[in-house]
Amino acid sequence: MAETALAVALDRESAEPLAVQLADALREAAADGRLRSGDRLPSTRALAERLGVSRTVTAAAYEQLHAEGWIAGRHGSGTYVTTTPPGALRARTRRAAAAPVPADVVDLAPGAPWAEGLDRAAWRRAWRAAADVPPLFRPSRAGLPEYRAVVAEHLLRHRGLAVRGGLREESVLATGGTTAALVELAAAVLRPGDVVAVEEPGYQRAVWALRSAGVRVVQAPVDAEGLLVEGVPAGVRGVYCSPAHQYPMGGRMSAARRVALVERARAEDWLVVEDDYDGELRYDVAPLPLLAALAPDVVVHLGTTSKILTPTLGAGWMVAPDQVAVEVTEHRDRTGTSPSAAGQRVLVELARNGDLGRHLRRLRRELSERRALLSAAFADAGVPVLGDDAGAHIVVPLPTAQAERDVLSAAWAKGLRLDGLARHHAGRPRVHGAAIGYSACSRDQLAAAVPELIRLLREVLA
Repeated sequence: MAETALAVALDRESAEPLAVQLADALREAAADGRLRSGDRLPSTRALAERLGVSRTVTAAAYEQLHAEGWIAGRHGSGTYVTTTPPGALRARTRRAAAAPVPADVVDLAPGAPWAEGLDRAAWRRAWRAAADVPPLFRPSRAGLPEYRAVVAEHLLRHRGLAVRGGLREESVLATGGTTAALVELAAAVLRPGDVVAVEEPGYQRAVWALRSAGVRVVQAPVDAEGLLVEGVPAGVRGVYCSPAHQYPMGGRMSAARRVALVERARAEDWLVVEDDYDGELRYDVAPLPLLAALAPDVVVHLGTTSKILTPTLGAGWMVAPDQVAVEVTEHRDRTGTSPSAAGQRVLVELARNGDLGRHLRRLRRELSERRALLSAAFADAGVPVLGDDAGAHIVVPLPTAQAERDVLSAAWAKGLRLDGLARHHAGRPRVHGAAIGYSACSRDQLAAAVPELIRLLREVLA
């Protein structure tokens, strides 16, 4: 069998060792299908000559991949991608996470809103009122003024961010959501070749949004308090983080760490992107200051209605330093793009009638009770969890990648859809666990699922 042609680019100026870069590139190629089961790889000597590196580099990369089970050697015939590489499961998991959930499966994956809690009468009323306005003759690049005013009020009431005062209302821009905002920031503010640190594990759509604009992404580790500030490499242009409820691990960035992050950002000229994921949802803990409140000069704050209402609105917001806001609106002018006004008008109508505030109160009460149900059951069973003081999901740490696969597979066999931590890594997965959401299903479904979850987790952890 002929050797597989490999297109691998190594960055010799990076602080990351060449062997690690090579292993990451081959692992990603196997995960996304560019390398397939049974493909023959070049010898370490041939690959070293092709890449212009020492054989020590290629041998170390192959040794790491062999230890992880991605490749295997056959005596006398070379090295091959294994029959069932870990990447195959990882790729299937990524695709499954985006696929529709069958009707007979209880959706316990994070990332979905409590859609059944929406007041349908209020929802219909808002859409009717939003439609009963004259059409726009010209797009509003920054967003509808009334929408930006509603967002400013929402941020003040629910997130403690005073847009009027330290920030100007003109710094609030409408967006199509968090990922859409990141795409715009990468295109308008960043430049190809800029380096941005992203939490690891973290939001992979952010990784791909940045990479699609030619931005180089480096991983920054997280712990129980969110992003490790000292773990951000020197020389980055920006940092992306989710301090309110780190996705997917669930940590809340401590006040001291928030101060340290903005101080380092100012000292090293970083642009910090604050994804306020699950920011409106916290339980039994005091609110912490937003990064945008601490350092409006270096922080871009991103929010969305996707989790508090529904992603179908396609409505989000960006609160940015003046120059960033100008560059984003100029980019919209150049490209002829602007966020849809329809979702903005619906949110305005929901806020105008008080329906938005009533929904948020119901949402917090409902998810608080669901969270208490889960936390109590897992504590009684002796199953440790992370991230249960905020947001709409918890994480059960697992000791190995195999344990994670076993839990996800066993849960699916019982009609329960969970998420794993493996697919949230841009590099080689370093932490393992099951992420359990509690907003997409009904409360009855959740209550019925909890005993089954505890049983299968105990079996794996035993």
